[in-house]
Amino acid sequence: MKKLYTLAIFAVLAGVSILFYSFNLKKGNTGLAAVINVDGGRISGVKSTTSDVVSFKGIPFAAPPIGGLRWKAPQPVEHWAGIKKCDAFGPSPMQSKPVPFGVYTKEFLIPEQPISEDCLYLNIWAKNNQNNKKPVFVWIYGGGFTSGGTAVPIYDGEAMAKKGIIFVSVNYRVGVFGFLAHPDLTKESPYKASGNYALLDQIAALNWVKKNIEKFGGDPGNVTIAGQSAGSMSVNCLMASPAAKGLFNKAIAESGSLLISNPMIKSLTLHDAEEQGVRLEAALHVNSIDELRKIPAADLMKAPARYSPVVDGYVLPEPVSQIFAEGKENSVPLLTGWNADEGFVFGFKKKDAFQQEAKEKYGKDAADFLKYYPANTDEEAVHSQTKLSRDLIFAISGYKWADIQSQTKAPVYVYYFQHKLPATPEFEKYGAFHTGEVAYAMDNLKFLNRPWKLADKILAKEISAYWVNFITNGNPNGKNLPAWPKYNKSAARVIAFDNIALEKQLPDKDELEFMLKHVEK
Repeated sequence: MKKLYTLAIFAVLAGVSILFYSFNLKKGNTGLAAVINVDGGRISGVKSTTSDVVSFKGIPFAAPPIGGLRWKAPQPVEHWAGIKKCDAFGPSPMQSKPVPFGVYTKEFLIPEQPISEDCLYLNIWAKNNQNNKKPVFVWIYGGGFTSGGTAVPIYDGEAMAKKGIIFVSVNYRVGVFGFLAHPDLTKESPYKASGNYALLDQIAALNWVKKNIEKFGGDPGNVTIAGQSAGSMSVNCLMASPAAKGLFNKAIAESGSLLISNPMIKSLTLHDAEEQGVRLEAALHVNSIDELRKIPAADLMKAPARYSPVVDGYVLPEPVSQIFAEGKENSVPLLTGWNADEGFVFGFKKKDAFQQEAKEKYGKDAADFLKYYPANTDEEAVHSQTKLSRDLIFAISGYKWADIQSQTKAPVYVYYFQHKLPATPEFEKYGAFHTGEVAYAMDNLKFLNRPWKLADKILAKEISAYWVNFITNGNPNGKNLPAWPKYNKSAARVIAFDNIALEKQLPDKDELEFMLKHVEK
């Protein structure tokens, strides 16, 4: 009896303790609560052993998109009993097994397991102190819309949270699970569209942040969305989407937009995307969406197709380029840029073949083309093809975005990352490669196995300080940092990140202007 009495007293005290923590959190009288009540139930986090940051990993923000919810907009999160320990990342979205390639070692990839369709989880890192109304940073990963996840090592949020922001990273569906459109999916949808489940996942996560982030000390009115590569393209789509209006007030976009069609990522019309879905149905020998929903995930991924955002009439009522051209976007301060060596070339042409192709493709402008992308030797032709690839896939779309943004009331700040990461001989040729800036921007060099020098660590402190300043107040400038001017097309002043941060005119401006005019034709 005495033992039962003691247990009862303990239970009452525990309940009072939880109420006390929750009350104090709401009143702003203490740091993070031991237990926080969010949509779905109560959660607990993990205090860092090396700092005053608390992390909450694997928080569900929507119902698992499995079974009958495959290819549906994210549904409200399912409630759970008791206290959910948020001490590990949720599963990464369904995709092929991550395998290192080229310069992309395991630090750039999600862990091999767990990978699942049940993937709609987010993570939060927050400093455990009395300061409420912290600025919020929401990270959207890249991966070509076919891979990626929040558990990538270099996306860890502790270093940025130590600088006084709330760091949030969100999972979203990729590939066939994130972008399949089909006439029957369109018919069953309450908004009469299909194909943009990945973007709807991101919007659902932003809605969750708006409703819940105050409980972690964050300011729901001061939210910066950010992403790299396909994550940057997602940021571009969210700025264009009326469904995301009011969910953020600043944006950071690293290497990517959909303002210019590029060789790797192209938006489809709803009609074309639906036809692709019909072809998938035929290839898998089924006759209905219900049957498609029963096919194992691994079998769905075997059918070759390229998936990306869809001009569905709802999430994207018009092409992104048209929305921006008409000034209908969610106009907010923007920080954007690209890297010097981030082209992707699969099979190089020798100088003669490259010169001949230039004459055939650019006609009377071929001489100008070869001035910007010379090919007097085979080695020079290889370099020019890498540069051309960078421009077509990333740089001219970023250049176009900066130009459009500079003509609005919202400022834009442009960077050019040209710092060659220190590397062993096998990686030296990659230079300032695609994604190379992320570890610097997040001050996460420790998660990347490279022979870092003091200059790298100083550069990481500088870049992450610029990012934190922008996240805080929409302006990257701050104490002890080189001045970063607002961008305008005529002056084209940017911050170049090399061994140091340096304000200068945008490198390659003339070639970008040349290529932009040709692509827009």
